[in-house]
Amino acid sequence: MRQNTMHPIPKNEFTDVKKIYAIVSGKGGVGKSLVTSLLAVGLRREGFEVGILDADITGPSIPKMFGVSGAKIESDSKALYPVRTHNDIRIMSMNLLLNKEDAPVIWRGPLIAKTIEQFWTEVGWGVLDYLFIDMPPGTGDVALTVFQSLPIDGIIIVTSPQDLVSLIVKKAYNMAKQMDIPIVGIVENMSYAICPHCGKEFDIFGKSKLESVAEQLDLRILGRIPIDPELTKLCDEGEIEKARNLYLDSCIEVLKRDVVEGEENF
Repeated sequence: MRQNTMHPIPKNEFTDVKKIYAIVSGKGGVGKSLVTSLLAVGLRREGFEVGILDADITGPSIPKMFGVSGAKIESDSKALYPVRTHNDIRIMSMNLLLNKEDAPVIWRGPLIAKTIEQFWTEVGWGVLDYLFIDMPPGTGDVALTVFQSLPIDGIIIVTSPQDLVSLIVKKAYNMAKQMDIPIVGIVENMSYAICPHCGKEFDIFGKSKLESVAEQLDLRILGRIPIDPELTKLCDEGEIEKARNLYLDSCIEVLKRDVVEGEENF
């Protein structure tokens, strides 16, 4: 059940979404887009209808990871329509509206925030079980817009094993609490590396502090993603949907229960 006490803007008649989750972090470079993509891929494999709203307007990477960078958004007099990937994941991103993929988006915060609203009100998402919002880093204009304007069911916090983990997580945690947004749990990216020869795990960024931070804030640990050269290669080649190991089985099971329980309560 949604707990957001804000007043979300209404969706259009071409959109029916059961659950909306924002993928957030207190800083950049921790892998929000990767987590967003892996969750979308995993749930799509389970047969769910999934979409991704790329809210990182000035640094979008979702189209590249799914190999749809050259695609163009279709529209008519009623709505814009998201691009569909090879496995039918629906994507809306600023990069799909630009004439050139590498063209910079030099906008101030209010204009970026307005664009995010339009990605919800003017896009015909169709019927979706899940819509994931790939958030930009930090707790600024876009985060405020998403949390206040969209009917968010919860956030998933992404972090990494570096010493800043506690600060990173607490920024996102405190903003969600202040705005009455449920927190699904936490995912650690770049958690470790695996030796390709002996299979031993190495803590490249030092020993993880995930357990202590999760316990301190009473957060559920949803998964750990290692430094995986295969994932990096698939992202670079636009073939993330071919990933064999998603590392997020626990998180996917939690999200699946949310939809199933919602259907049972309907």
